[in-house]
Amino acid sequence: MEFELLETERLFLRKLTPEVYDYIYSNYTDEECMLHLGLSSHEELEKEKERYEKGLSAYDRTFVIFQLVIKESQEIIGMTGFVRFYPDHSRAELGYAMSKEEHKNKGYMFEATERIVQYGFESMNLNRMEALSGSNNIPSLKIIDKLGFKKEGHLKEHYCRGGIVEDSLIFALLKSEKRASN
Repeated sequence: MEFELLETERLFLRKLTPEVYDYIYSNYTDEECMLHLGLSSHEELEKEKERYEKGLSAYDRTFVIFQLVIKESQEIIGMTGFVRFYPDHSRAELGYAMSKEEHKNKGYMFEATERIVQYGFESMNLNRMEALSGSNNIPSLKIIDKLGFKKEGHLKEHYCRGGIVEDSLIFALLKSEKRASN
């Protein structure tokens, strides 16, 4: 199977869609699935399979995710992309996560998400991008700010992580604003 690839200075961004997941789970062994999805344990694979079986897309939304792959080593270190894509509304929610602690604070995520924002506006013809972040997630807030997103709201007790309910901040970037800043 051929993956769509985007490229940055230090990374390849390998596109994963619901169709790619269908292909991987139908044609690969568990070990091959773990390799292609950048998972390091069978527990992680089971969690991914559960998400897959519950449905990766719905009638009005889907996702477009890219794995962060270091060019030099081919190591998968995280993901970025649009965790909720609403094609009928030309909008999507940006999401990202590093899976390898040792690669944090090296600029990889900003490098990748900057390219994904460009891809969203140019290739997906998005008009609006949204990003949500916990109010205490300083690294995420820095990326969102550096990308030019503007704060639009504060969602109280919006997210539960590890049994703790947290607030979320919501940010947006419009295509017209991005164009004006270039």
